[in-house]
Amino acid sequence: MPTSSGSGATDPAALRPGTPAAVRAPRAGYGAVFAFPEFRTVFAAHLISMPCEMAGGMALSVLVYRLTGSPLLSALTFATALLPYVIGGILLSAVADRYPARRVLVVCDLVHAGCVTAMAVPGMPVAALLALRCVPAAISPVFSGTRAATLGDIVGEGDLFVLGRSVIRITAQSAQLAGFAVGGLLLTAVSPRTVLVIMAAALCCSALLLRFGTRHRPARRTSGDGAGGALLGDSLRGVRQLFADRRVRALLLLSWVPPLFVVMPEALLTPFADAQGLGSVGLGLLMCGMPVGAVVSEVLAGSLLGPRGRARLTLPVGVLAALPAVGYAADPSFGWALALQVVTGFGIAYTLGLDQWFLAAVPEELRGRAMTVLTAGLMTAQGLGMAVSGAVAEFLPVHAVAALAGGCGALCSLVVALEVRRTVRRGGPGPGVAGSRGETGLTSI
Repeated sequence: MPTSSGSGATDPAALRPGTPAAVRAPRAGYGAVFAFPEFRTVFAAHLISMPCEMAGGMALSVLVYRLTGSPLLSALTFATALLPYVIGGILLSAVADRYPARRVLVVCDLVHAGCVTAMAVPGMPVAALLALRCVPAAISPVFSGTRAATLGDIVGEGDLFVLGRSVIRITAQSAQLAGFAVGGLLLTAVSPRTVLVIMAAALCCSALLLRFGTRHRPARRTSGDGAGGALLGDSLRGVRQLFADRRVRALLLLSWVPPLFVVMPEALLTPFADAQGLGSVGLGLLMCGMPVGAVVSEVLAGSLLGPRGRARLTLPVGVLAALPAVGYAADPSFGWALALQVVTGFGIAYTLGLDQWFLAAVPEELRGRAMTVLTAGLMTAQGLGMAVSGAVAEFLPVHAVAALAGGCGALCSLVVALEVRRTVRRGGPGPGVAGSRGETGLTSI
């Protein structure tokens, strides 16, 4: 498979010794990734299932609230979609490398569809509904990690991999806007259980697309490999191997720390809107601010910047991603708060350069596990950030907590970014992981 696309002269400065090929490559556009039929299939499956998942989550929350009248249990339907990520990411990560990718993706979709179908059964106890919600959350990091690793097989490991990952993220951010809107409209016309049935059907369509629209590829490693053994042991070994490498560990932290703080103000928008007297419309617009900023910034960075430009932005943008929230210290009006949310969303652009660095730092045989751990940690960090911000807001004004999150986020992200730079300056391969590749993708920092 080709690893890059596009035309035009390459910057001679980009050819200096030690600069990774992915960073030296000419700029490719988003259209280039759609030239691959398999990528179009993966994109179509994501486009079908993601908005329905958002709508289904809303429908389940409404169903639980109607059954119990409990705001706590209704909120737990969202929490149970995040918390099990860490379990699946740690204990099941080896699945992404030990089994053929297509089989993993299809089975995950079908298991998810089965759980959603069971949720739609009349008379299902609330405890069972929450338990069924946990199962897809536990396997979601395996699905996401396998899909991310497979993108490298489909479009190559260069700039097109970065753009492919970007398209998946843009779709997910857009789904937050479309999914909740569609869910709200559906719930005015049909019951929550009907929405869940529609969600299950969408997941089955996704499974069919992935089964018949992608190629079979053998597993990256088998249980009979030298360090194989039981699935659980193999998963834990892979996680230990990843964290034993200082460079990979630093990149994982850079993937997790900025989002942890970025979501804190977003988690407080409901009480903030209530204090401002904004109503449901104002709250909805505030909730749209960050996804809109994320989509716009990622499209612009992916379209207008080449690999070198995106790499140079990664650390500064990652450090500054949470900083706009400091503006909440002034207890802003609706307009200013919306602007802060949109600007905060711009910070997502730092992930484009980070994706290429991470792919280059991890060896082929650990790629699936690495992507699974990255996804699980990202979702867990965001869940933790939401919980911490809510707890602190019990004692401090909401706008003060949001501002504090912005300042602390910038400081913590700066510490992580400096650690990333230190791992690059040391040079040479990391112990056991990065050394399996000739280059790490980080020398352009």
